[in-house]
Amino acid sequence: MTAVAYRTADVAGLTVFYREAGPADAPTLVLLHGFPSSSHMFRDLIPLLADRFHIIAPDLPGFGRSDMPSRDDFDYTFERITDVIDGLTAPLRRFALYVFDYGAPVGFRLAARHPERVTAIVSQNGNAYEEGLSDAWNPIRAYWQDPSAANRAAVRTMVEPRTTVWQYTTGVPDESRVGPDGYSLDNYYLGRDGAADIQLDLLLDYASNVAMYPTFQEYFRTSRPPLLAVWGRNDPFFLPAGAEAFKRDLPDACVGFLDTGHFALETNAEEVATAIRAFLA
Repeated sequence: MTAVAYRTADVAGLTVFYREAGPADAPTLVLLHGFPSSSHMFRDLIPLLADRFHIIAPDLPGFGRSDMPSRDDFDYTFERITDVIDGLTAPLRRFALYVFDYGAPVGFRLAARHPERVTAIVSQNGNAYEEGLSDAWNPIRAYWQDPSAANRAAVRTMVEPRTTVWQYTTGVPDESRVGPDGYSLDNYYLGRDGAADIQLDLLLDYASNVAMYPTFQEYFRTSRPPLLAVWGRNDPFFLPAGAEAFKRDLPDACVGFLDTGHFALETNAEEVATAIRAFLA
């Protein structure tokens, strides 16, 4: 059994919850979750890696058990969230990154800020190329172009409980392998007062991530981080083309696909762990 410690850190007055496991003197791997999840999504992966790596898995601000200040008191943008994760990881001298979904633009921003500190990147359905965005983004694109009340209302379906379940199960060949714990916990956190509008603010700001894709790609070309893209090929949001595109800027990138959907760890944690262990060896 792997001992996991559940900790909090104060980052500029904000309480950030994180999971920690593995030997403190082992190479560090920082796990960054996506929408609408939390570090709980790594509950199966952490025990498969903690014998070899020092694992740090935070809940992003506004997610999980980290503080969720009001929209009046905190600027819910990906740049601001990166500031917080930057503060949390500041004591770490060097670390590899595992990025997924929302964790990808946070991780890529962090890596571009501190290329000397990031030893490698594992991207699990974490996009950095426009060809990786499916047509499922079209209502969100309309929201970016015109953040009217009507367009905001149109994307409110993204924070409905049924959509969370849909994200977990779409593209999974056998839905009976998707336990209810993950999406039920996500829906609990999404149901908190004010949480839905915070997430709609972040959906609007996601346009800033797409605008930074050229910056991320320049970082890949200039810093040449070792990169593994391990992708659920049936993801309704992030297409396999987004994984293949990494090889354009990082010809030595390792790219592999799993027959599953967006939340690949729900069904294929062992395969992902095996790929990470081989890659980071």
